Amino acid sequence: MRKLFLFIAVILLAACSGSGSSEDKTTVADSARWHIAVLPTMDCLPLMLAQDRGFFDDEGVSVGLQLFQSQMDVDTALLGGSAQAAATDLARVMHLRQQGLHLCCVSATDAAWQLVSMRPARISKLAQLDDKMLAMTRYSATDLLSDLVVDSAGLKPERVFRIQINDLNVRLGMLQSGIMDAMFLPEPQSMLARDHRAQLLYDTRRADLWLGCLAFVGDSAMKQQSDVKAILRAYDRAVDSLNQRGLAAYADLLASQLRLSAAAVDSLSSQPPFRHSHEPRQVDVTRASSWWEKRVASMKYVEKRYIQ
Repeated sequence: MRKLFLFIAVILLAACSGSGSSEDKTTVADSARWHIAVLPTMDCLPLMLAQDRGFFDDEGVSVGLQLFQSQMDVDTALLGGSAQAAATDLARVMHLRQQGLHLCCVSATDAAWQLVSMRPARISKLAQLDDKMLAMTRYSATDLLSDLVVDSAGLKPERVFRIQINDLNVRLGMLQSGIMDAMFLPEPQSMLARDHRAQLLYDTRRADLWLGCLAFVGDSAMKQQSDVKAILRAYDRAVDSLNQRGLAAYADLLASQLRLSAAAVDSLSSQPPFRHSHEPRQVDVTRASSWWEKRVASMKYVEKRYIQ
């Protein structure tokens, strides 16, 4: 039966998780000076609010957001030049730099990931991931975290089957339908899984691990530092507004950009306060760079561990 599930997962991956097909929309005209690629995740909400409420315009900088459903499509936008910046993660930055794209991380973000499993999989602790399928995105924070939890549980890497599911909504659906045993999800997708009685196995916030970042293509960021500072000021204004008024005040934005119902917004009421823009912590940068160096040094070993 497990082999059948695995076969189904691979077929669905090929059909639903391709690159270049999951952009929702560009929120302003293509004539914007800065195009920032974002995902439908809580860490991108300050950018979405800054765009929606005109904070970028107030700061004198022209910004358009490009909303995607997968990190792979964010990468495509950066590599192809249609986006000059993105909300991404430190592990992904290391990967893109190796591909020749110079990225400058101008700020950390509040991105967090949770490892969750549905009850039929009978996983209540990390050690029970043995011989289970774990959905993630290769060469990203979720890949780094997969290594972390496998190592901490003392499991053999080849005994945890990593399935690359790039689209966040597809990934969540595969958990809810029982195709996947476990997966890493950001908020609000993790919250939606927990609302369907998913078991929480690991939380990067509790582990004090912050891998999210706002990265700009290096040359443009260095040449236009005044614009970057203006974008961060608008971001901080949005953070202040979110913290002061609460998520419920922006239910319309959460519905249009993150596809959340009023009930789902209410479930996020315990969301930690958003933080102002700030440089990524050195401990997090070191964690990502050390992981990537080990990954590059053992690529042949790495390639054997994924199913895609």
